[in-house]
Amino acid sequence: MKQVLQHARTGVITVEEVPAPQLLFGYVLVRIAASVVSAGTERASSEFAQKNLLQKARSRPDLVRDVISKVRRDGLLSAIQTVRSRLDQPQSPGYSSAGVVEAVGEGITDIRPGDRVACAGAGFAVHAEVACIPRLLVARIPDAALGHQVSLDEAAFATLGAVALHGVRTAEAGLGDVVAVIGLGLLGQLTVQLLNAAGCRVIGMDINSARADLSRQLGAHATASSASIFRDLCFEISCGAGVDCVLITAETPSSEPVNLAAEIARDRAIVAAVGTVGLDIERKGYYEKELDFRVSRSYGPGRYDAAYEQKGRDYPIGYVRWTETRNMEAFLQFLADGKIDVGSLITHRFPIERAQSAYELITGESREPFLGVVIQYPGNGDHSRTLEMVPQRVATVPSSKQSSAATIGLLGAGGFATSTLIPAIKASSNSTLIAVCAATGSHAQHAARKFDFRYCTTDEARIISDPEINTIVVATRHHLHAKQVLAALKANKHVFCEKPLCLSEAELGSIIRAHSQAASSPALMVGFNRRFAPMTVRMKSLFSPVSEPLAMQYRINAGYLPPDHWVNDREQGGGRILGEVCHFVDLLMFLAASPIVEVEARAIGSSARYSGDNVVISLRFASGSEGTISYMANGDRSFSKERIEIFGGGRTALLEDFRLLELASSGRKEAIRSRWRQDKGHRAEWAAFIESVTQGTPSPIPIEKLVCSTLSTLRIEQSLKTGKPVAVDAASFLKSVQSTSQADSNLSE
Repeated sequence: MKQVLQHARTGVITVEEVPAPQLLFGYVLVRIAASVVSAGTERASSEFAQKNLLQKARSRPDLVRDVISKVRRDGLLSAIQTVRSRLDQPQSPGYSSAGVVEAVGEGITDIRPGDRVACAGAGFAVHAEVACIPRLLVARIPDAALGHQVSLDEAAFATLGAVALHGVRTAEAGLGDVVAVIGLGLLGQLTVQLLNAAGCRVIGMDINSARADLSRQLGAHATASSASIFRDLCFEISCGAGVDCVLITAETPSSEPVNLAAEIARDRAIVAAVGTVGLDIERKGYYEKELDFRVSRSYGPGRYDAAYEQKGRDYPIGYVRWTETRNMEAFLQFLADGKIDVGSLITHRFPIERAQSAYELITGESREPFLGVVIQYPGNGDHSRTLEMVPQRVATVPSSKQSSAATIGLLGAGGFATSTLIPAIKASSNSTLIAVCAATGSHAQHAARKFDFRYCTTDEARIISDPEINTIVVATRHHLHAKQVLAALKANKHVFCEKPLCLSEAELGSIIRAHSQAASSPALMVGFNRRFAPMTVRMKSLFSPVSEPLAMQYRINAGYLPPDHWVNDREQGGGRILGEVCHFVDLLMFLAASPIVEVEARAIGSSARYSGDNVVISLRFASGSEGTISYMANGDRSFSKERIEIFGGGRTALLEDFRLLELASSGRKEAIRSRWRQDKGHRAEWAAFIESVTQGTPSPIPIEKLVCSTLSTLRIEQSLKTGKPVAVDAASFLKSVQSTSQADSNLSE
């Protein structure tokens, strides 16, 4: 399928051929007929992307601070690599579209294939021939029998209409109110019509006289193109009292609109900022009239709530009457009732092949007046063209029969995969990149082109079943790991899974069974890279052989993650213990050279902001060694992230952020420093894994150690809940599962 992409480094807009997106649980797959190009949001994004690095830094000082902090902690070269990786990732613009439903995911019962729908959401309702949209970001278009036949071009404005409608609700505009609208662009024109339909007397203002004239034609009581005339109109029509409320739908960095609003408003009126405007408010005007200033957030309750938008958890209508979905539905009903005229606002239509022209228009490059800009797609609503016609596999590099012993299929093309994991794979001479799969076609295509995969797809089954691929790399979100590892093992593929291996003991048992039953004894590896880091290896050598129990302290300054971050999502990320602490559990087990036999975890404090993120964990090893992990989210990010101290046998070691290693033994000290970058062992990890694949040697991390570190991490979660120590007997767990697996195998024979 074709999709519009914007390149973050240069701002260049291209139309690319990418795989169609996956159909996900709780989502619908929509063949798009029309999408609207936002002159506000998308123009701002385009203008930012076109800035050079210095200009970007000046406009986003918060990101500069993050980069400086990363340089100090991880080294200059590591920071540069991260920045480049992010700038290389293309963006998928668009957030308002309409089309015909092709397929519905599991869990959806009220939408059917063939339904005409409007779609919303940045990252979902993108400019593409096919889009995968969460259920609550889809609104069904009213049937023609109930009113005006709403075209898909008109319905594509539903998201913008919901923004305008939520602004009207935020301003509490009511029947008979005198309402001022400042800014008569696309959003302002929709706002004027909604207010008119609600029985308000509307006064509009825009410095563009043509837009002011159009607004008057579409229902405004009066309009003006200068602030002085507008001010006079407001007092004249309100009989000298001032307007009841003001909606600011302008797009400008200037604060003049918010201060003009104070001049024209009546005593105790409401001023609602719907557009992006300067907020340098002059206190005097707002204080003297005791005005209520509000910022209208996008298109209604539910926006930016991942539980609502992505998981489909609706708000009860009795408590939240107008969610973003219900606002979209209401706007579509206005269209069906003929109370909103969208057709008069459409000034330009472009086929997707000419999408660049749409962006030249909204950025002012073509110097042509515009208002509503629509991108149209093949068929424009004709759903006789089925989804099977859209390629799920897009070739990027000509196929070659010459391959190394390890032929790689990658599942997942996120930030870590593209910045760290794939470069480590590319550095190996014994690895050939065959295919990459991601949920969105643009991510899959970007990774395929950048790293020379032979093809990209959004269908993971295609990669797992590909006979040319013998090694599957799993780098997706955590909740998918177990399912994908199981599928790969059952296909007799070697598996490299980024941590964690799984999110439950049941999943761990299933993986052990699948691995033991696999016909070709494939290699199974988990991405515990820290044990392969050069400084880790050197530190361990100081204590080898371990002559007496070690005392180990591991402090992690993890930093705060908001509660709605996907890692904190128990369903997707499993939480920070399962998703991140597993790394540190494995590393201490490696350094102790002994299995873990008991874990105990205690949370610090009860602050909701850091709930579950501040944890002190005690590990007891079979050898008598003791380890403490202090995992903290309430520190300052400018401080070092990781610090390990080990004491034992008259020797001491300190490792800080994998850039400084200090060793002390027999009265002598040694310091090893890495000034420019961290080396956390990713390349050495991959090299060790590939050697086991190509040479048939034992896995770099034996299965019993993978089971021990994973089981111990799962038991840490249990200890946190019970407040008590929990025993870990990984050997018995492994033996029990393998025995059951063997018994099942004998029965099947």
